[in-house]
Amino acid sequence: MSAPSVEVRLVKAGTTKIRYPAEVVADDGTRLTVRAPWAGDGVRDFGFVRFEAGDVFTEYYWRDRWYAVKEVRSGDGTLKGWYCDITRPAVLDGGELVVEDLDLDLWVSADGTSVLRLDEDEFEASGLAARDPEAADRALRALDELELLAREGGFTALLT
Repeated sequence: MSAPSVEVRLVKAGTTKIRYPAEVVADDGTRLTVRAPWAGDGVRDFGFVRFEAGDVFTEYYWRDRWYAVKEVRSGDGTLKGWYCDITRPAVLDGGELVVEDLDLDLWVSADGTSVLRLDEDEFEASGLAARDPEAADRALRALDELELLAREGGFTALLT
C-alpha cells in the first residue's frame, strides 16, 4: 500500500507560485510532514546552495506556526541544509496543502555554521506591513525565532 499524498500549493500575493505532489510522512494534527523531489525547473543556484534534479525535500508544515522548514538532501542522501519559508499557518483542505509565502526566508547550512536571512527587501516591498500589520509582525517574529534556534543549536529539535 502506498503512502497517502497531498498536493502542496505555495501561494504568494494571492497567486499560486508552485504546485507539486508530495508523500505524507506524518501528520499529528498540528505538524504535517511531507516528502517530495525538487519540484523546480532545472537548477536553482542561490550561491550558498544549489537545488537540482535528484534533491529530496522533507518539508515540515505547521497549522499553528508562521513558518515551514524544508530539509534538503542531495540524491545520494547528503544533507545540504534547511530552507525555511516564513508563511501563514498551513491549511490542509482535502488533498491540498495550501501555504501562503510571506517573502521572508532563512537558510541554515547542514553544519549549522551558515545562517542567512533572505529576501528582507522583497518582504519590505510587498507592502504587507501596511496591508496587514499583524501578519507582518508575526512574520518578522517567526524569522527571529527560527534564526535564534539555528544560532543556538536548537533548530533540529523542531523537526523531531
